[in-house]
This record gives sequence, C-alpha cells and structure tokens, in this order.
Amino acid sequence: MSYISIYLPSEEISKKNHIHLPYGKNHYLLNVMRCKVGDIFTVIDGKGSSYNARVQQIKNKKIIIDILEKIEINTESEFNLILCQGIIKANKMDIVIQKATELGVKKIIPLITERVVGRKMDKVKRWQKIAEEATEQCGRAIIPDISEPIGMEDFFKGDSLKGLIFWEEGGKDILDAFKDLIERYSMNTLKNESIYLLIGPEGGLTKDEVLKAEKSGFVKTTLGKRLLKAETAAMVALALVEFLLKCSFTFSVQDKNFLRFR
Repeated sequence: MSYISIYLPSEEISKKNHIHLPYGKNHYLLNVMRCKVGDIFTVIDGKGSSYNARVQQIKNKKIIIDILEKIEINTESEFNLILCQGIIKANKMDIVIQKATELGVKKIIPLITERVVGRKMDKVKRWQKIAEEATEQCGRAIIPDISEPIGMEDFFKGDSLKGLIFWEEGGKDILDAFKDLIERYSMNTLKNESIYLLIGPEGGLTKDEVLKAEKSGFVKTTLGKRLLKAETAAMVALALVEFLLKCSFTFSVQDKNFLRFR
C-alpha cells in the first residue's frame, strides 16, 4: 500500500500494544488512506525515532494499533537550517510552515518586524499542527520546532547569528553571498551549527533591520531582479541554500571552483 506515516507522542508509543488513536488519526487512516486490519504503517515521535506499526483492530470507526519495531528513516537534511520568517498573512504563513517543513528546515522563528501586517500572534498551535501534518506527509521523523513570535530587537540579542538575509532592495548575488559565508566560517562550522535564513514580510524589511542583521552576522543577499512574494522567497531561499551546502561537501571547498559557474 502507499507510504503512510503518523505522529504520536512518545508516551503513547511506549505503550507498544493496543494503542487507541485519536480522532484525527482515525479519520486519516480510515477515510483517507483506507487502512484495514493487518496493514503496516509508520509511526514517528517527531523527535527522530520511527517505528513500524500494525492496525490491530477497527471497531466503531476507531483504530487500535500495535507498535512492532523501531526502524531507521533517512529523510533528514544534513544541515541545521533555521527559517526566520517575518510574519505574513494567515493563509500565506500556513503555506510557508508547510513547505519549509517539506524542505527539511529544523526550526521556524516567526518574526515581528516593523512592517508586519496585524499583531494577532496567537497562531503557534495552528502552525505546530501544520508542521506535524506536513512531517507525516513528506516522510520525515522530526517535526520542526515552531517558536513563539519574537520582535526584532529581542531576536538580535545574544550570540552572533550565522546566515543569510534576503533583501529585495539589493545585496550580493546568492553565489557571492554564499562564498562570503564560507570565508567567514569553516565548513565544519556550517555543517555542525545552525544556519539562519532571514526573510521579510509582505512589505519587506527596513534598512535599519537589515543593518542590524548584518551587525549580528548575517550576509546580505538577493534572489534576483524580480520581486518575489514573501512565501515564494522563503521556499526559493531554502532550496538554494540546501543545494549550495550539499555542493560544498560534494566538491572541493578549498578552491571553491563549484561556485564559479555563471
């Protein structure tokens, strides 16, 4: 049957046998995936562990499962990418959370920037649910952490932040910015520590916000001559940086020849 994965908290998984699934999981397995007694599927704990499970019983439209064995799922990115997203309108922010999860991001930090439209920020539970469902859909074992919204002043406090800030008003092109990032930090550092990607909201980031980001360790870059929507920019940035990081470990990093194509 088709690949099926569902999330359950680790305390539920630890019961091993005769686990009663909650309503949402029942609905998904019965009505969407058409599961039957005896079907095998994957259960994840959202923290990296995965298990084979079997539908043990279906009664009154409720499913009872047994955990069979722990398994390995190799679907995670090698890199610890963190998306710092200026909060955008509700349905668009939902898309960013969903697609960033599919693209392998480890954490999403919703930012309250100067040009954020609206100040209703009580959406974290909703965003966490979207990330959970996207994790199940794409076959990951880790659900990205969705942090509480944070203002820019608080975000820039503390340690230096290694990463790229994407600004529609200009900056180095992505290849030059990536080379700059490599020159500032060792490749081992980039592989073993968090890499932050900062994207503004619909109205973009202000010059003052960009300057503060650069002082905090960000390299300013752009995604080209055309003005992209915020949700598009986030997806393009994640895909590009993942690709360039992968290339940097596949080809020679010392001479950086792989970054010289134009």
